Amino acid sequence: MDSPNSKSLNFPTTSRAQLRPLGVSIDDSLITETKNTQKRKLSQKRKTLLGEADSTAHGNTAFQAPACGGFTSCLITRPRKQPMLGNQNRSGSFSIGGHLSPWPRYISDQTILHNRKPCSDDYRKRAGSLQQPLGTTKPRYLEQLENYLRKELLLLDLSTDSAQELKLQPYREIFEFFIEDFKTYKPLLSSIKNAYEVMLAHQREKIRALEPLKAKLVTVNEDCNERILAMRAEERDEVSMLKKEKMNLLKLIDKKNEEKISLQTEVTKLRKNLAEEYLHYLSERDARKILIADLNELRYQREDMSLAQSPGVWGEDPVKLTVALKMARQDLTRTQMELNTMKANFGDVVPRRDFEMQEKTLKELQEQLESLRDDYEEVRKEHEMLLQLHMSTLKERDQFYSELQEIQRTSTPRPDWSKCEDVVAGGRDRWHMLAEGKNSDQLVDVLLEEIGEGLLREKDFFTGLGYGESIPPFLRFDGMVENKKPTKKEVVKLLKNAWKERITEEQKEKFPDFFFSFLERHFGPGDAMAWAYTIFEYIKLFHTNEVMSQFYAVLMGKRKESVYIKQMETIAQLLKEMTNTDSQNEGLLTVEQLSTVLRSAFPFKKDERIQELMETAGWHPSISNADLLDYRMLFMEDEEGQSVPFVQKLWEQYTVEKDEYLNELKQELGLELKEEVTLPKVREALMNIDPSLDKQTLNHYLRQAFQLPMTEMPEEGEGREEGIVTQLQTALEQLQMSDIRRMGPREQEPAS
Repeated sequence: MDSPNSKSLNFPTTSRAQLRPLGVSIDDSLITETKNTQKRKLSQKRKTLLGEADSTAHGNTAFQAPACGGFTSCLITRPRKQPMLGNQNRSGSFSIGGHLSPWPRYISDQTILHNRKPCSDDYRKRAGSLQQPLGTTKPRYLEQLENYLRKELLLLDLSTDSAQELKLQPYREIFEFFIEDFKTYKPLLSSIKNAYEVMLAHQREKIRALEPLKAKLVTVNEDCNERILAMRAEERDEVSMLKKEKMNLLKLIDKKNEEKISLQTEVTKLRKNLAEEYLHYLSERDARKILIADLNELRYQREDMSLAQSPGVWGEDPVKLTVALKMARQDLTRTQMELNTMKANFGDVVPRRDFEMQEKTLKELQEQLESLRDDYEEVRKEHEMLLQLHMSTLKERDQFYSELQEIQRTSTPRPDWSKCEDVVAGGRDRWHMLAEGKNSDQLVDVLLEEIGEGLLREKDFFTGLGYGESIPPFLRFDGMVENKKPTKKEVVKLLKNAWKERITEEQKEKFPDFFFSFLERHFGPGDAMAWAYTIFEYIKLFHTNEVMSQFYAVLMGKRKESVYIKQMETIAQLLKEMTNTDSQNEGLLTVEQLSTVLRSAFPFKKDERIQELMETAGWHPSISNADLLDYRMLFMEDEEGQSVPFVQKLWEQYTVEKDEYLNELKQELGLELKEEVTLPKVREALMNIDPSLDKQTLNHYLRQAFQLPMTEMPEEGEGREEGIVTQLQTALEQLQMSDIRRMGPREQEPAS
């Protein structure tokens, strides 16, 4: 009979190299032995022996050694135990998945060839005695294949998809090939295949049985997540309610404190009234005692007189009666004289109690009179001021009326700004956003900026301005320069980065030179000039943008860079003080705290300007001092660098206060703009309008006004001060360009 290993070498479609990747390893020595054995077999016996093997396999018996037929010797085997694969029963077969394996229990361990004829009688007898089932060696590659398939079945996860099931498809094809070509091993391979199918079906049933549990786990997980979310929402609601309750309790505490203060004031007032009433009652008691004593004395005198006039006292003696009458007349005369004296001396005297009461009333009336006189004087002054204001208002009204008539006669009709909705990019919504809160002059600037931005984007190149002395250093170029066409947002971001670098460096070079150096560092020497022209055209066009307009003013020398830097430092310091006041770091301040911070940061601002800042920050008369305001929103900026109204109001007030300061200086000097002024006069005028100026700041203002270097600035009292002269208009313009602000109140005006 042919060895099954020999068939594996003649596969028409599957080679040895193709089988190894599938997990089946074939021993080379076994293949070599099989080839040698195959050479010794007779080709004429092949079909007969295969037929016998098929009949034996289909009869569920173990493989038998042939009695004769081409072999030079018979096989004598010494039995040994085969390693158990799966579950092995007593009969020597193993089971896979509960099925018995048809492979025999004992196999031959040694094969001994005897020098006997295959067709001799001795051989036939021995062959007849060996009709009992003998074990035949199981091929090694089948054992390896079987072990590998068992591991793959145990590791197979059929709950995901059929990808892993397809992984074993090549082994099914191998089984089919073995069953088809190796009829001898068909029961073995069929049992392995059946075991594989049964285990596969068992795992599928187990997966189907666990599917409801998986769905239940998903449902329980979703319920738990919903409960967790609900508990978190309840906690957030509870926290918000507790915060509201806290604020209500704080308000209630403030209210109770106010009530306590009012009650204490009332108690003090009542104690004062009680003391006055007590003194009043004491005086009445003393007066009543005096009155009672006088009444008693009068009653005693009356009794004595009645007793003296009664006849039973003196009897009927006329002498005694005459003496008594004489004495009574003397007493009466003396009493009459005393009464007359008292009337003469005290006729104009009033009682002390009435006098004190009248004196008290007089003092009160005098105080009321003085108060009324003061009120009358104030009202009289206000009346005079109102009369003057009324007269000036009448003059202004007449002047405005005449100007109105002149304007109505000469001016053109007010433009219909709604026509711009279809022209501006973005349509009606963007135009309404741009035009909100702007007058006609500002709307003209907005419209010009929109038109100019469109024209700038249409330009591909700029014409160089040349190398003239009047041309700024960063624009000195002859030829065509490329238009980089950045967005408005990109230009604003670039300018902010330039300011950051300028503030951090030592500021040795001039600002235009620094600007061109900044562009060279960021874009390279080749593109620096193109970016300089592009940014210059943008900042020259957009007057309404704060960042661009201020950068343009500094770049062209219309304003000193210290103005912008000082303003940024003031805003940063104000935000820092608000943050320090916010002890809980919640971003909220009460109205009272915000007012305190503003008055501390700007001690010389007038009350109405502090009120303007409060209103811009969100305060209005309907809210109380305990209401909270989000102070961080007061310092926000949009993408194009536009700040919120609070920062804009700070800049407007700074500009107005600088103009007022310079107007006071001009009035103090008492000169016309075209007249010349000396340095000592400006020094004296500055000290008069701002006595709190220190020496260093005063010298800085004078250097700015007269454009003097620090080395040429004379000391106070030197003779050469009188030789430093400039025109008043020039001095005021230089101060207007610089960072000028009041350092303290005037002597006659206390700080707010």
